[in-house]
Amino acid sequence: MNDTFGSRGILALGTQEYEVFRLDAVEGSARLPYSLKILLENLLRCEDGAHVTASQIAALAAWSPDAEHGSEIQFTPARVLLQDFTGVPCVVDLVAMRDAMAALGGDPQRINPLIPSELVIDHSVIADVFGSTDAFARNAELEFSRNRERYQLLRWAQHAFDDFLVVPPDTGICHQVNLEYLSRVVFTRNTPGGGGARQAYPDTLVGTDSHTPMANGLGVLGWGVGGIEAEAAMLGQPMSMLIPQVMGVRLTGALGEGVTATDLVLTVAHLLRKTGVVGKFVEFYGPAIAQIPVATRATIGNMSPEYGSTCAIFPIDDATLDYLKLTGRPEEQVRLVEAYAKEQGLWHDGSHEPVYSQTIEFDLARVEASIAGPKRPQDRIPLADARRVIGAFLAEGPKVSQELTGLDEASAESFPASDPISVDRTSPGDEPLERPGPGQDSLYPSNPAEVTLPGAGKAAIDHGHVAIAAITSCTNTSNPSVMVAAGLLAKKASERGLASKPWVKTSLAPGSRIVTSYLQKAGLTQYLDRLGFELVGYGCTTCIGNSGPLIPQVAQAVAANDLKVASVLSGNRNFEGRIHPQTQMNFLASPPLVIAYALAGTMDTDLLEDPLGEDTAGQPVYLREIWPTSREVEDLIASTVQAQMFTDGYSGLFDGDHNWRTLEIPTTDRFAWDEASTYVRRPPFFDGMGRESQPLTDISGARVLALLGDSVTTDHISPAGAIGTHTPAGRYLLEHGIGPEDFNSYGSRRGNHEVMIRGTFANIRLRNQLVPGTEGGFTRHLPDGEQLSIFEASQKYLRENTPLIVIAGAEYGSGSSRDWAAKGTLLLGVRAVLATSFERIHRSNLIGMGVLPLQFRHGESATTLGLTGEELYTVTSLAGDRSVPKEVTVRAENGGAVTEFTTLVRIDTPAEATYYRNGGILPYVLRQLLRPRPA
Repeated sequence: MNDTFGSRGILALGTQEYEVFRLDAVEGSARLPYSLKILLENLLRCEDGAHVTASQIAALAAWSPDAEHGSEIQFTPARVLLQDFTGVPCVVDLVAMRDAMAALGGDPQRINPLIPSELVIDHSVIADVFGSTDAFARNAELEFSRNRERYQLLRWAQHAFDDFLVVPPDTGICHQVNLEYLSRVVFTRNTPGGGGARQAYPDTLVGTDSHTPMANGLGVLGWGVGGIEAEAAMLGQPMSMLIPQVMGVRLTGALGEGVTATDLVLTVAHLLRKTGVVGKFVEFYGPAIAQIPVATRATIGNMSPEYGSTCAIFPIDDATLDYLKLTGRPEEQVRLVEAYAKEQGLWHDGSHEPVYSQTIEFDLARVEASIAGPKRPQDRIPLADARRVIGAFLAEGPKVSQELTGLDEASAESFPASDPISVDRTSPGDEPLERPGPGQDSLYPSNPAEVTLPGAGKAAIDHGHVAIAAITSCTNTSNPSVMVAAGLLAKKASERGLASKPWVKTSLAPGSRIVTSYLQKAGLTQYLDRLGFELVGYGCTTCIGNSGPLIPQVAQAVAANDLKVASVLSGNRNFEGRIHPQTQMNFLASPPLVIAYALAGTMDTDLLEDPLGEDTAGQPVYLREIWPTSREVEDLIASTVQAQMFTDGYSGLFDGDHNWRTLEIPTTDRFAWDEASTYVRRPPFFDGMGRESQPLTDISGARVLALLGDSVTTDHISPAGAIGTHTPAGRYLLEHGIGPEDFNSYGSRRGNHEVMIRGTFANIRLRNQLVPGTEGGFTRHLPDGEQLSIFEASQKYLRENTPLIVIAGAEYGSGSSRDWAAKGTLLLGVRAVLATSFERIHRSNLIGMGVLPLQFRHGESATTLGLTGEELYTVTSLAGDRSVPKEVTVRAENGGAVTEFTTLVRIDTPAEATYYRNGGILPYVLRQLLRPRPA
């Protein structure tokens, strides 16, 4: 490694010495925001003269806060965080690499993650069973029965790979486990090459889940990335990024009595959406920082995808150390975090204000009790106005477009796998809906349907009724303040004789077992149980749409009478149809407010003024009478939430339950693929690969698989959601003996390329101009003109040895960052994508899979060139040269007509060129590992 700036030094801590790379060795570093200092240290430590250069370090040190973005740099995270939906394909590819290594005469055991990688299984549990003491156990059994094949692969990987940890199912949610246990804040490792002091450096990460920035609350820089980027990081490859703008949020004042952390984050989300922070870093600082505990900071970081920032980070300070101690981190680690942060200028200094691209003031005293919805997380509603606003929604319809755009579209499309969002600019419609001030209540429309509910008799279900009340999601369950408040509210409500309305499906699904431990110790579990909030699982559940069925009688009444009913959840997203297909309104709320709405049973209530019900003496009970005080919450937390609880709770984190421990797995260093599996199959990415890369070749005689317009998102390209019976993927499953009731989702089957390629370009909203007037995954096979599904046409072209291209308009590949948008494209036989412009991450992912991104020259497009998609295409200027040209010539022939034009090759960095020459990042890394180890 190089050390152009002479930054390598020693940090002494007691008898231990650590090698560090000093930020003060770089002139101008002191003025940088906290997050950019983290990136600067990363470049200093990883400078190799090839991927990371002295010029990148100088560019970051000279960062201009006024620039839209800075230079391109290479970021090398300390570790990778994965969850099961998005992580399984990464594991499948690593397993296949071992097979390919063996086939090429290498040592399969050389294939391991090259940086620590941690996978938490949290996306598969569904709240099928609720309202009973055995709900957790029964849901866990159902989860294992549905996902056994995937879990066998992950358990094998847990034992077979070095530097790869798997947190078994029914344990917790990845971000809460990361916050409470996995995050180091300051990382240590042996010095590369061995010998000398251990290195100490900031803990950084990328994760395959959009809410990875939850770790920002601890001062850990990290964000969500797609599966291909995560695989690259796991294999030791740096990530390309542009130096971002950094917005500073200066916090002042204090939260008022009874205001929760959830109220704060909903207000922050509304403010930052209004300000416009898409694609930027956000940092919090100022005199009120010390009053914000880490659990609340993490709640704010968790929701950064909802307001569009790449991260939302807090600096290291005393609160950070307090949290590390509370959660049972080793004493020596806490000392190291403090010493390192102070040595490197990463400790929060209230007297020093960094330079920011923009600064906004935020007074905590302005926060009030709030909910958000009914279909977007940024649309905050003061609780005092909730009844009126929701009544207006029911009476007049939504005030936002039914068609989501920009950040909202990308966020909604990330369901249910929580794919990281890949949007780098603010779009019209991203701003929150501004509600008018207090006004006259709207008359709620009414169409009551009588139902008979087991154990409760007759009841009437109407518009605005609450059908789901879920305390769910790491966003809020990681925060003892709101969970204890919910427990206290349940206790007081129960003692007054209140009960949840019988038509409400209630559930408790925290992000770690620590939550149920302290609720039990505080004596609150019994009261939550009495109100129906029994434990249903430790996982994402309702927050990602795994809410399970409504109460059957309620579901029937809603469907038969077209009722607009609601869900209330302590999650982070609430787009229509994502929480449950039958809840048209979905509201984000704090855990205690979730309970309050379960007690009321309807949104047609003013919780601040109307009674929740009557006590045993027939007297009205108001929310203000049973709402716990801040002092009550703080005192109970102090007496129950203790470090030993975290130490004990995480002591067997990787062991799993009986279901996990008894999974049968091979003990060999290579996975035993089950040819009958419909969940996990060996992918063909390494088929036909040699030990050495081959010269590039031209693309000759190619046909157009799809001719697309502008703003084609990864949701249009990548398989997502439910699998239809009459789709190519559905037919494949039926042919393999899988009934429709067991299809599961594309997300759960991401480890089976046969399912995924059949779902690529199969979105029902896709408009392929080769089949005008038709929506969905269809095309015409040329030259015969037969209309087929895109998958069937691609297979026919493959049998004919015909290469394929895709032609598209502007912003191709925007939306969420999905690996299968690129993987599926490759496996369909597509050699190149020709677009007016690309979203940056998807362009990079195409290169990572060996697909050539070509861009029309400025002012040109398929329309201006008169391209119909019926032509035969040849791409020249590629063949023979080991280098990748900047431009290529495209020749389109149709009958006797020939159109010839030049396009840009959007391979923008030397690393991307290397990946493309090797047929993608996976073959490149495999070839590197086939080389003999250095002596």
